[in-house]
Amino acid sequence: MTSTTITPGLAPDLTQYDIICGNLSGGADSRAMQHVLMEAAKVAGVADRVWTFHASLGLMEWPAVNFGGHRYGSVAELAAQQSRESGVPAARHMERTKMRDDGAGGREPYDLLTYTALYGRFMRLNTRYCTKSFKEQLEESSHTPEVQRLQPLLGRPVRILKVLGLRGEESRDRARRPAYRCVKSNGARHVDEWLPTKEWSKEEVRRLHSDLGYAWHWCYDSAPGAGDWLGSSRCSCSSCFLASRRDSLLGVLRRPRIAEAIALAEEVRGDSFRADVSMAELIAASKRPGAPDPGIVIEDEGPDYARMMTQLTAALQQEPRRLPELSVSAPPRRLLPVITI
Repeated sequence: MTSTTITPGLAPDLTQYDIICGNLSGGADSRAMQHVLMEAAKVAGVADRVWTFHASLGLMEWPAVNFGGHRYGSVAELAAQQSRESGVPAARHMERTKMRDDGAGGREPYDLLTYTALYGRFMRLNTRYCTKSFKEQLEESSHTPEVQRLQPLLGRPVRILKVLGLRGEESRDRARRPAYRCVKSNGARHVDEWLPTKEWSKEEVRRLHSDLGYAWHWCYDSAPGAGDWLGSSRCSCSSCFLASRRDSLLGVLRRPRIAEAIALAEEVRGDSFRADVSMAELIAASKRPGAPDPGIVIEDEGPDYARMMTQLTAALQQEPRRLPELSVSAPPRRLLPVITI
């Protein structure tokens, strides 16, 4: 199959796609992307082909909080709001969470930290299974029913345009990434990727929110409702291995129980949360003078947290999968003693 984009040039002709899907993380960059996408889709007369998708990472995402007498939504809730406000009907907004068998004939959410514990190593740039297994595979399977419906009618592979809010200034890898490229092509579907706001700056993204009154997630602020953009610089996982040191410290301070769970996985598996610093070191640094003010501390208690800890404890009792070693020097692993939750 061809590995070229459906239309030539540096940007797609939206009229040539059967499904156009904005990937919404709930972050400010994806809201800017969705704005640009819908404006272009309206001009092209194909707004009715636009879908949105959010891959929920469950407990590792920034949750909803109650603060100062107000409730501030989770990133999943904001992604749904972003989709709705842009004009996409609720039926065309997809939210998916990775699931697994619960051992009793049912299904349960598959926690990312548990997956890490079973894998045996934390994520690195060359092993970003959080993106592959918890996002890309989920999105692909989410499109399958529509692909199966459309392909017999079209008599050709279904053309899908996957639209992301990645910006080049965020990293060297993203700066090198083409703004328009083919990412998959087979007999059932052809998938191109488009980054319409790749050249946007952080300031332009924030200005768009201010000018048009778009809400941004509370994690960006020094405290929920502050509206000052002085919190986390990115709205990814609350503890992301790609985060800046300050963002990592904010994650520790705002969600100490999640940080402790990550440190436990580090201790058992003998690998560090990041290549340059361990979660245990970040926890220690968060207690020293000069650490950022978290603005809010989340308790992280309840059934979701209890389920994660049950899954994590069970995973750490097992030997890790035999996967390629990463470029880190790891001490010998040990099995975890039984922990009562």
